This record gives sequence, C-alpha cells and structure tokens, in this order.
Amino acid sequence: MQLKDILVHLDASERSDVRLRLAVDLARRHEAHLTGLYVVDLVLPVGFGGSFGDGGAGIGPILDRLREEALAGAATAEARFRDTMRREGISGEWRAAEGITAELVALHGRYADLVVVGQEDPEGEQPAAGVIIERVLFSSGRPVLIVPFAGRFETLGRRVLIGWNASRESTRAVHDALPLLARAEAATVFSVNPRRGPDGHGEVPGADIALHLARHGIKVEAAQTVSGEVGEGDVLLNQAADMAADLLVMGAYGHSRMREFVMGGVTRTILQRMTVPVLMSH
Repeated sequence: MQLKDILVHLDASERSDVRLRLAVDLARRHEAHLTGLYVVDLVLPVGFGGSFGDGGAGIGPILDRLREEALAGAATAEARFRDTMRREGISGEWRAAEGITAELVALHGRYADLVVVGQEDPEGEQPAAGVIIERVLFSSGRPVLIVPFAGRFETLGRRVLIGWNASRESTRAVHDALPLLARAEAATVFSVNPRRGPDGHGEVPGADIALHLARHGIKVEAAQTVSGEVGEGDVLLNQAADMAADLLVMGAYGHSRMREFVMGGVTRTILQRMTVPVLMSH
C-alpha cells in the first residue's frame, strides 16, 4: 500500500496546528492528497443542567451562540489549512461537517489511507478526543496516527519502534506502516514477554516478521525483553525513549462489551502516556 490519501482531523485547539504540520510533512514526502476535516459538534458546557422554566425554549439561544462560535473556529481553521496547502504546494481539500465528531471522523476515515488525530489531553480543550480515537480505531478499518497532546515533532518515521506480539492486530499495524517503514533509517521489532513456539512468537521472537520486513528492503532488527513488575505499555514507551524513536507502531486491542468497545490494557496505557506519535491498527 502507498500513502496517497491522508485525512487529518482539525479543531479549534492549539494542538491542531501540530497535527496539521505532521500531516503536511507526510503528504509532501509521499506525494499524497491531504484532506482537512473539521466537525462542528455542539456540546453543551460542562455543568449545564438544561433545566429551564420555559419548557426548554431557553436552550435555543445557547445553541445558536455555540454554533456561531464553532463556525467561526471552523472558518479560522479553514483559512489556516488553505494557506498551508498553497504555501506547501500540496494537493488538498477542506471538509466541514456538522454532527458527532467521533462518528464523522470514523466515517470520512474509511476513504483514506491514514487518519491523523490527536491524543486526549485530560486538562485540555478537547476532552472528547479519547472517544474519537476509540471510534476511529475500531470503526473506520483504517490505520490511525495519534499525535501526543504535548511536544513538538520535527521528524516522523526515521527511527521506528514496532511493538510486536504476533497477533492479528500487530500484523495489521506492521503492514499498514510499510510506507513509513520503507523510508525509515532504522526499525526495531520489539517483543515484551514473548511466548516461544509455533503458536506464539516463534522460536526466535520477532525474527519472522523482521525477516519479512527485510525482504521489503527495510533496515530492521529484532529485540525482546521481560517486563517484570513494569507494565508492558510502559516498557514500550521506555524503549522508544532509549532508542530515540520518533514513531511507535502497534496493534490496537479491545473487546466488545454491552455494545461498547473496551480497550486492552497496553493499548489504554499507550493512549494515555504516549510521548511520540503512535500508528495503531485494529
């Protein structure tokens, strides 16, 4: 697969510009078309009780004001996006939609090679980002690049850490990342607490997938470790820091429960504590 069609979710937060810069860099390197998606999602302020003595008619002016503010934010983001596209000479288009953000990003994401979204900042302006990530990961069928809520990222994909556990999701993530891995200076297949044997990671954990990647011309090595008392997600993040990785590739795990998707422990840890961009696939 080639990266020829990238979707980036933009909003009114300061981190939106960081996502846009990363998406623009990817589009330039891969000669891809870039779509900027902004969703006008009218969310009532936290603590709003919604109880009016007039039968709820008083909520109308509040919704009108929220919509006006949201449309103004969309116009600002659109101007910035279009200016960036002109300056960088990149093929792109702007889309604005009204509705539930998570549902619309997942829907539009189905028609892209890669979806770029932001990590949830628990103290930030976009508290619903975690819901967006979950919906896109498990509903769009596309790989998702998640950009941390803190930090600046001058490079992406030069040094790649692959969190490998020989699962279907992990395999999907590796192959979805091939366009990025093909341009990497170095990549490490990293297994935490591997299970040896034909029904696990193989006799030499990570060796089989590393050989497969090498046949694609990718500079790759395999490594493994035992986590001990440290959680596997934290081990992955520590390894990413130790090797100065600028991208983590891994599968996204979860199971369905009462019509909701419950994320696995490692996936949840990475989404909460990531320090580098993470490409996930389900």
